[in-house]
Amino acid sequence: MKKILLPFVFISLPTLLNAATASTTLEGGFKVGPAIILITILILFVLVGIVFRAKDTTDFYAAGRGISKVGSGMAIASNWMSAASFLGMAALMYGSGYHGLAYVVGWTGGYVLLLILMAGQIRKYGKYTAADFIGDRYYSKSLRAVGAIIAILISISYCVGQFGGIGLMFKWVMGIDYTLAVIIGGAVVLSYTLISGMLGATKNMQIQYVIIIVSFLIPLFILTFKFDYFWLLPQIGYGSVVSDVINGLPVQEAQNLVNSLGHDFAIVPSPEFAMPWDPSTGKTFFQWIAIAFSLMIGTAGLPHVIQRFYVVPKARDARWSVVWGLFFICILYWSAPAYAAFGKILSAHPEVGTLAKDAIVVYTAQLGNIHPLIVGLLAAGGVSAAFSTVSGLLVAGSSAFAHDLYVRVINPDASPKKQLLYARLATILMTIIVTLIALKNFALIGQLVAVAFSLAGCTIFPLFLLGIWWSGSNKAGAIAGLIAGGLVSIVAITYFIAGKSGVSLPAHEFISYWLEAWYFAWFGAPLAIIVHIIVARMTKETPIEIRKFLIEQVHS
Repeated sequence: MKKILLPFVFISLPTLLNAATASTTLEGGFKVGPAIILITILILFVLVGIVFRAKDTTDFYAAGRGISKVGSGMAIASNWMSAASFLGMAALMYGSGYHGLAYVVGWTGGYVLLLILMAGQIRKYGKYTAADFIGDRYYSKSLRAVGAIIAILISISYCVGQFGGIGLMFKWVMGIDYTLAVIIGGAVVLSYTLISGMLGATKNMQIQYVIIIVSFLIPLFILTFKFDYFWLLPQIGYGSVVSDVINGLPVQEAQNLVNSLGHDFAIVPSPEFAMPWDPSTGKTFFQWIAIAFSLMIGTAGLPHVIQRFYVVPKARDARWSVVWGLFFICILYWSAPAYAAFGKILSAHPEVGTLAKDAIVVYTAQLGNIHPLIVGLLAAGGVSAAFSTVSGLLVAGSSAFAHDLYVRVINPDASPKKQLLYARLATILMTIIVTLIALKNFALIGQLVAVAFSLAGCTIFPLFLLGIWWSGSNKAGAIAGLIAGGLVSIVAITYFIAGKSGVSLPAHEFISYWLEAWYFAWFGAPLAIIVHIIVARMTKETPIEIRKFLIEQVHS
């Protein structure tokens, strides 16, 4: 691998340095330096995918189960730090201030739930996919098929936001149309996912994590140092920036602080920026709590996250991989609010105009007059974040189709070669569907991704929680719980799509508030669990061999 990559880096370096002086504008125009960095990183991803390509189904589905706990932790962090984390979190906080921290709390808290409740037990159960677990634990081919379909739908829903982020970054770097940017980005991520499968994707994720975190932190240190905030630890130093946003910064105090366009830092007092719920923001206490709760349980039910625990050799490694993953994730999560605060001040001048919230991380670096090459690296980091998650999602979705639907339900005698073929065909089909939906640009990246979390929280999370921890959980209870959670999901998503399409359904305002697309799991998940328990207690007991397996193998 080194023999391939080192010459490539040395050959590219002079070109990159020459391109560093290329001018960078907020919108439009081809940006030479950022484009070269982006293309170089994409080529690197494809090379890694070729070198570590999946040779069989075990490689494709579970990376040969030979990834170390630290390496798996880096892959978990990279797989998790999607465009929603890299771009979307700062966008949400830039637009709604403290209210956006509900997403940080929810997403981080979900990994704590996984660590405590599921990681080790999932690995001990020893399956490849979420649907594999559901079919085996609830002794039902039908539930396996339904679980696979739900996993595919969740993967598609999650991917939509990522493709939107890829489109925004390609559009910004190359000055091309958003539609073309989404199509090009989707084609590249599809190519290396097809080549590599989970093994190559996991190796790529480790490299992507380094790119993501380095590209995210360097501009932050420069911004805090340049504008005389506490730069040694920007995650703390940005608190002064928040104070300036809340209290306002008069023109006379901002004369020596200007953005790259020559505008001063003057900003009127915005106290709502530090309030989690406030009438002026249109946000409420209920929404904050509902978002945090839905994202938390949704995290613990995402198929591509659960699948990460199958790539490590032992259950102990699965638990430690979550610990390492949380550590790596927190580095970025502690830093994202700083971009929102700096972006708020740097873009305060009316002449800056309206900026796309989902690209505020890159715009903040630009407005801070950071070198174009570093801004380009930041944009490439955003693409890396989206790519690392999309690859995991595509593998999870294609695995659900090939392994759980085709092999376990339709054609049990399929050869490994045929399984791999169908997994790759499913990957292509999913990519086409996601691209078409992403072109609609329904909502912010973070909000689009949150739809997948609520869907996972209403469907897969109850099945795993009760399936692992309650031996009385049975097939009838699982079916009833899935129906309850599924109905809530269908209602919420239908009202969301109808609203975006300009169609007003009965009780639209009521449903849209209480069952908004990004937090309907606050109601759907508890309902699914309660229905599951009630029906399970009224129907035939779980087979003795499954209860015995849970006691002796999963909880030993």
